[in-house]
Amino acid sequence: MQLSVTRKFPFRIRTRAGLVVDSLLIPGRDVADAERKVHQLYRDCVILENQSSQAEASVSGSPPGTVQRQYG
Repeated sequence: MQLSVTRKFPFRIRTRAGLVVDSLLIPGRDVADAERKVHQLYRDCVILENQSSQAEASVSGSPPGTVQRQYG
């Protein structure tokens, strides 16, 4: 039996109505799974930032912004 590890990934999105949601936590197995769930919950949204990549960059010692993926 294989255990599935679920993490929460923070996103910053813009809804189709134009509202910006800063601290949206979406559970998922990985970033791609969490992004898929964001688009299911918020149709026609734009992912402005995946904030988990910033946290990973600060933990790994990389300069801020080197791992960060921008959307939109």
